[in-house]
Parts: sequence; structure tokens; C-alpha cells
Amino acid sequence: MRYLLGIDDTDNLESRGTGHRVRQFADWLAKNDFAEPLGITRHQLLVDSRIPYTSHNSSACLSIQTENANAVWEAVREFLLRESAVGSDAGLCLAEWNSINVEVLGFGRMAKLEVLTMPAAMQTASRSKIRCEGLTGTHGGIIGALSAIGLHRAGNDGRYLWLPGLRDLEGKYQAREICMKGHIDRICTVEHKDLSAETMVDVGEWVRPILRDGKSTLYVEEKNNEWYIISKDRIKSLSN
Repeated sequence: MRYLLGIDDTDNLESRGTGHRVRQFADWLAKNDFAEPLGITRHQLLVDSRIPYTSHNSSACLSIQTENANAVWEAVREFLLRESAVGSDAGLCLAEWNSINVEVLGFGRMAKLEVLTMPAAMQTASRSKIRCEGLTGTHGGIIGALSAIGLHRAGNDGRYLWLPGLRDLEGKYQAREICMKGHIDRICTVEHKDLSAETMVDVGEWVRPILRDGKSTLYVEEKNNEWYIISKDRIKSLSN
């Protein structure tokens, strides 16, 4: 079965970020046969002086395939309790893909626009039968963790920090090779014109597909009759 793990606020100003921690855990899950990691997305939430956050107020969502969600839950709790930085407010949520309802999707959307509260997150998770727990500090990370699940499930927010094979891509490939090697679903222009499978694309050194219409989507542009992925700044602006 497919599940989403939402994780937020595991870091402090001196430590590696939440995205790094989630990639570490995904690697551990695969090596120990707990689950098959499918992808990790980053989701930008509201930046507001009333919200405590480390640097950007983003959260992460890990998509997995597993038949033992209970074991995954216990493993990720133990991992985050051990690895979360001093002073962090780590939060964790786990939801089965098909059980994520419109209330959770709405919570994710609101987290990009409004200041939300921990009681609201807990109540939404409880009504939606989603496991939700604060692990360190104030437990405030549950807000971002639940939001990440809602935003990923809605399929139109954020960018991929990791897909199987994605970070090994560098240089030029045919579009079909990029999709196969990096588990990318679609390669197109920002105007949604798809590239042919044979088109050569220079992916550079920073390949970050965007989650659009439920697909990992790599946006490209043509320059001097050659194709490149769009700039890092443009990727960030489109995925925030």
C-alpha cells in the first residue's frame, strides 16, 4: 500500500535541514527492506513573523510503498527522536494514500496562506484518521508535517528533493533516458509542450522536478537550438 510521511522542523541553524534527514531515512528504509521509497517533495509554507521556523518554513513529504506501516511508524519515530537537532520542534504524520481527504488537502492549502495552530492540526489529523505526533520541543512541526501530506496528495505543489536515480543525473541525455533513469513522469516546457522521447536535454547539476498534476514534471527551455532545464531560481519560484 502507498503511504505518505510528513516531516517538519527537525533542524536548527547549525544542523543539516529536514530534507537531508528525510533522505537519510528513505535510504535506511530501503536498505532494511521496511519500505520502497518512491519520492521526497519539499513544500513551502507561509513565511510570517508569528511562525517559528529555522530558515524557510518548508516541510517534507516522503512517499513510500509498504505492507507494514506500523513498523515504518516506529522506525521513523525512533530515527527522528535520535537525529533531530537540539532545539528543534519535530513533527511527524503518516497517512494511507487513499484515506487522505479534502479536509487534509484544505489544511495544506491554508498553511501556505494563514497562520495555523497545533490544535487545528491535531483535530484535522484525528478526524481524518491520520497518525500525528510531535516529537521534540514544542511539537510545532506537526503543522508542517500534516500540511506536507495534504500538499503532496493534492499533486500541484512543491518540488522533488529525491527520486530514485535523480541525483545521479548530470549532463546530457535523451528525454526518454531522463525519465527512465530519474523516475520522471513528464518533460515539458512551462507552456506544457511535451518533448519527444529522442530530444537531447542538458540537465546540468541541479535536477529538481516539480510536482504537477500528480506527476514529477521536469520543465525545460530551448536556447540556441539546444534544450536545458529551466534555471534554479525559476524552478524555485514555480514550486513555491
